[in-house]
Amino acid sequence: MDLKIWLVYLLAVVGLSLTPGPNSLLVLAHGALHGRVRTLWTIAGGAVGFVGLIGLSMLGIGALLQSSAHALTAMKWVGGAYLVWLGIQLWRAPAMQLQEALPAAEAMDPAAGTRTATGARLWRQGLLAAISNPKVLLFYGAFLPQFIAPGRDLWLQFVVMAGTFAVVECSVEFGLASLAHRIRPWLQRTGKKFNRACGGLFGLMGAALPLTH
Repeated sequence: MDLKIWLVYLLAVVGLSLTPGPNSLLVLAHGALHGRVRTLWTIAGGAVGFVGLIGLSMLGIGALLQSSAHALTAMKWVGGAYLVWLGIQLWRAPAMQLQEALPAAEAMDPAAGTRTATGARLWRQGLLAAISNPKVLLFYGAFLPQFIAPGRDLWLQFVVMAGTFAVVECSVEFGLASLAHRIRPWLQRTGKKFNRACGGLFGLMGAALPLTH
């Protein structure tokens, strides 16, 4: 992957990682309940799930490239339209509430809300939060082709993309866990504006990335 393409990808991943989602809420909840150190288990589980989904998306992209030389171009335009649609949905979404993450966590694992939750349970919850939403796989299928170079080793690009995403996502989530108590009131007050900012970012990415080379 060329450096300039990687820098654009890095910027996009940072914006994506800052967007509210199930794993962000789960990390906030666990940070408040268990502290930032124990929440590293949750973050690690989510990272494994995300890397696995990126791998599945790359398998689909690779199969598509083998079937048609023009498939990637078409997939970029379809993916760009999907990103714009996601941006509109996020713009219209209400502010996310941390309380909602706690019952969901308890539903996945009855011991999740206790201080004695083991690292394995926290890891499993992070993993389930990452892979349980089929829209995540669809999103990666739309997002990753914008940065794929068809003539280069697809799996080397996977290592770079997945590694970059995992590092950025873990860093952002650890920051959320560290600021769990402080950021909860902020989400209550400005969550709607933050959603609109992230929705605007998705819309811009969806409109601009298919046009880049």
